[in-house]
Amino acid sequence: MRLPPNFFKQPAVNLAPLLLGKMLCRKIGMEVVRFAITETEAYAGESDTACHAHKGKTPRTTVMYGESGIAYVYLCYGIHHLLNVVAADVGEPEAVLIRGIGGISGPGRLTKALQIDMKFNKTNLITSDELWLEDGIQLPYITTPRIGIGYASEEDKAQLWRFVAV
Repeated sequence: MRLPPNFFKQPAVNLAPLLLGKMLCRKIGMEVVRFAITETEAYAGESDTACHAHKGKTPRTTVMYGESGIAYVYLCYGIHHLLNVVAADVGEPEAVLIRGIGGISGPGRLTKALQIDMKFNKTNLITSDELWLEDGIQLPYITTPRIGIGYASEEDKAQLWRFVAV
């Protein structure tokens, strides 16, 4: 069963652990592959110095200000596409980075394996026939500081907003 729109309308910090165990589904050719989400990170809007929206709305971050349940895909270091799920209410630019799925660790590796690139930016994850999320089982998890945010404030670097299934 696909996740309903209201599931995504909550702060990213609340949504991120709830996504663990949910199924990331991708139609590739005639085949549908499903993987349980095993690692996420929350990004909490303009007040979060690690969040892309920290400096306000830009052409890149506009999607984060829109409806929740939409994919925010961006190119990292000119190499890796990273998949995020927009969270919260319209006007609140929050998102959850999908860092790992069953058997695949690392946000760049998972998008490469699932052939997710910029064409999936702004995809509606509730209605799309190519990329969507389905219910699964809630997984136990641990929390850690987020990874790769050396540019953020010390306070934001210390937030335990990375969620890893155990």
